[in-house]
Amino acid sequence: MKTSTAIAVLLFNIATLAATARAQTGAAAAIPHLEKRGVTTQLIVDGQPWLILGGETANTASSSLDYMKPVWPRLARLNLNTVLVGVAWDWVEPVEGKFDFALVDGLLAQARENKLRVVFIWFASWKNGLSSFAPVWVKADQARFPRARLKDGRPVEVLTPLSDANREADARAYVAFMRHLREVDGKKHTVLMIQMQNEVGLLGDSRDRSPTADEIFAKPVPAALTDYLQKNKSTLLPEIASVWQAAGAKTTGTWAEVFGATPAADELFMAWHYARYMDRLTELGKAEYPIPVFTNTWIVQPEDKGPGDYPSGGPEPLTLEVWRAGAPHIDLNCPDIYLPNFTEWVARFHRNGNPLFVPESRGDAGGVANAFYAIGQHASIGYSPFGIDNTGRLVVLRPDLGASAPTDLENLPLAKGYSILKQLTPLILEHQAKGTIAAVSLDTKHQTEDVALGNYTLNLDLRRNRRNPSQVPPLGYAMIFSLGPDEYLVAGCDVQVIFSPRNSTTDIAGLASVEAGTFVDGRWVPGRKLSGDDVLLNYDQAAAAAAGQSGSGLRFGPDGPALQRVKLYLYH
Repeated sequence: MKTSTAIAVLLFNIATLAATARAQTGAAAAIPHLEKRGVTTQLIVDGQPWLILGGETANTASSSLDYMKPVWPRLARLNLNTVLVGVAWDWVEPVEGKFDFALVDGLLAQARENKLRVVFIWFASWKNGLSSFAPVWVKADQARFPRARLKDGRPVEVLTPLSDANREADARAYVAFMRHLREVDGKKHTVLMIQMQNEVGLLGDSRDRSPTADEIFAKPVPAALTDYLQKNKSTLLPEIASVWQAAGAKTTGTWAEVFGATPAADELFMAWHYARYMDRLTELGKAEYPIPVFTNTWIVQPEDKGPGDYPSGGPEPLTLEVWRAGAPHIDLNCPDIYLPNFTEWVARFHRNGNPLFVPESRGDAGGVANAFYAIGQHASIGYSPFGIDNTGRLVVLRPDLGASAPTDLENLPLAKGYSILKQLTPLILEHQAKGTIAAVSLDTKHQTEDVALGNYTLNLDLRRNRRNPSQVPPLGYAMIFSLGPDEYLVAGCDVQVIFSPRNSTTDIAGLASVEAGTFVDGRWVPGRKLSGDDVLLNYDQAAAAAAGQSGSGLRFGPDGPALQRVKLYLYH
């Protein structure tokens, strides 16, 4: 009897522990997290994929609830669903050890009131490379909280990542912040992710030149990094592989011996220490509340001559592998892109299993093209133009159309673009997982592009003036979905599209039907049936036939983006 009772108690305890583990696992799964869905990684919120149609406010906008109160409803009118807002270390721990999260609670209340989600940016040890958002009790005590030093020995307003004291002080504040988020938002899921610091790296020199930094630089490269390089030798990104191999691909040695006596070695050295510093914060924060964490990068500018002109040590293409090795708790490393070659930069970050998110970029008409391209071509989990609280940043006039700035928010390019992306969100997330979505971004230097998707190759071109084909708009873009063997949906602006069968050199693709329309609650609602002048791209039928084309295709004007659904047939 006693044995039976003991067994029963043991079985009860095991069942209780298993139930507790399942509950904890379920709770962890219920909070926002990244998850592999099909061929891509997506952000999961309340059990469903979430596409961030975002915007980031100015750095200090969120320091004032009064300033932000009228901003939130404007952002909702722009069709945002997520807002990136800063929380500074100085704002929540102005006195050491005394935390005040009233501002955080106020921001969350305002966001919820306007049915918006939030990504918080932890402005703490570094913002744009500098330490301006650290509390004064940190900034004023350089003996306790040392700074980086440049070649002339002078300190700059940059906390060195080589200091345990710097890291642990930041970590205590960050852990308290994440604990508070779990307590006030763990069930509501207003907060989707955390951006860890902002555009980190040392400005003014390729590495910290303090005596401590010099001493560490002369020591062997940590085995954790050299082991990672050796283990992943065949798949390393070419930027770091070439530097490492040029120095002999050594697995032991000082930083200069393993990576060469070059500024690249300095940059990789700084990257390792920034990564380790920020990984420690992320690890401790996730122990409190494990929502996704990402970094953002001030990318190299055309005029930059070397590290230090841009923040040395941030997650650049050269250093991404170092960040992967040194910061395994950080979920993704993201680019801030204001340069015109947007498509090149997203490709350089969306590699080797690094999911894409664009936390800072343009919010004008060109920014809408960026959003469509990143989401459609690189399965980005979202897009976010900077300075979203200043709607003047969202307007670029169209001199080719004589356009003037819209006076209402709903007619701003971003609002119209996000309106279409909001309609398409269920379809986007479904087709990202299937790999049946693509996108292009075109301009006068890159006027045409072929996309192989489904059973057809699509030739996308800037919209041509029928009487003067050399006359084109400055910008065009499109997102394409393969809906079936002979059916496509295209969202486009200032582009035209011609279809060719991929599996035949003799058949010609004709348009069986074309509809303009919209999506309402995930359901296609057809509008006009398009034919005749709506779809005729080439009146010279002899030339079209000689090129294996029907002369017809999809045509999208400047007042977009707009949606067209097409069914195709073949003839020969």
